[in-house]
Parts: sequence; structure tokens; C-alpha cells
Amino acid sequence: MRTRFATVSLAALSLLVLAGCASPATPAAEPTADGACSYVAGGQAAADVTAPPAEPVAAQNVTLETSAGAIPMTFDAERTPCTVNSFVSLAQQGYFDDTECHRLTTAASGIYVLQCGDPSATGMGGPGYSFDDELDGSETYPAGTVAMANAGPDTNGSQFFLVYEDSQLPPSYTVFGQMDAAGLAVVREVAAAGSDGGSGDGAPVTPVVITGVTVD
Repeated sequence: MRTRFATVSLAALSLLVLAGCASPATPAAEPTADGACSYVAGGQAAADVTAPPAEPVAAQNVTLETSAGAIPMTFDAERTPCTVNSFVSLAQQGYFDDTECHRLTTAASGIYVLQCGDPSATGMGGPGYSFDDELDGSETYPAGTVAMANAGPDTNGSQFFLVYEDSQLPPSYTVFGQMDAAGLAVVREVAAAGSDGGSGDGAPVTPVVITGVTVD
């Protein structure tokens, strides 16, 4: 199933759901009583990786090294332990290396994000497993937000999006980090060049390839 997020139609002021139904926020997905995270196998992996360990890591500082510039981010491992655990595991396995950020949305679509994390660059790829949302219903998506893309409740995989201007989205996408000012500037520069065809939702005109990920 295509992994995407709902977009806002400025004309209709209503939510347009793309390839999957968005639903009201569900209670936060917590690790099990023993602190373990759960990852459910399913689908064809877009790259050869193993599922993350059940014991979540506490990584906080992560940098996406990209062809457009470095994008430093701070993760919230306390609030979203299983999401951070998955991202760090994939990064350490090289899953994101040499992958293209495949989707840019601009003012024409009503939201402002760069979407990455699919080695196939089609919007269809994932890691061969899924995991639950970590939501409490208070999520908002101001500029600088790092959040998971999904195809409906509890369908997180590897795709994520970087918000470069305040965006109105339902609280259905796990917020697990923030870009710093320098990283936000990189994404805004990419966004300034627009998306293919000028449609407001397509591949960025300026290619963004993740060349590596560092985790501190």
C-alpha cells in the first residue's frame, strides 16, 4: 500500500485522503510492560534489512547527510521510543543510504513537506515490517517537524516527512523529531525550486539523495 499522508485542499478546506484512509488519532502505542517494542513482519522489503531489536535505543541527535546539505535533527526517544528505535536501526543498517527523497508538496497542495525513506523512490517501498503509531492526539506539524508517513492507523514503516512550513494535518502522524535551523534552511531551499511539473505534489525539482545518516 502506498505510504502517504492526507493533504489539505485549499479550495474545499477539507481533507483529501491519498491511498488509504486517515482516521482520528488512536491512543499512544506504548512498549510492552517489559519495555519492548513490537514490529510486525509484512510486505516486501525495499532493501535488505532486519527488524529492529525489541529493546528501544535512546538516540537523540541524528543527521541526514544529503546531496542538498546536512539536515541535523533531534529525536524524542522518550515520547516515541519505538519510532526512534526503528529509524535508528534502519539507519545503522544503511537502509537510507543513497536513497532519494521522492516527494515534495508545496503551497499548491496546502501542506509543506519533503518525504523520504523509500529506497524505491516510488512512495510504495517499506522495510518489510510495520509498527504502531505513537500518538496522544495533541500532535501538530509546525515548521521543523519530523514525522512518520503512513497508509492509515498503525502502518508505520520507513517513510517519514520533513515539514518546512507550518502545515495543517490531523494528529494521525507520529511526531518523533525536530530539525534544527540549519536543516530547516536546507529543506526550504529545496522547496523553493518546486516540484516536477509545478503541480505542488511530486518529485522535487532539486534532487535530494540521502548519502548517509549519523547517529549520536
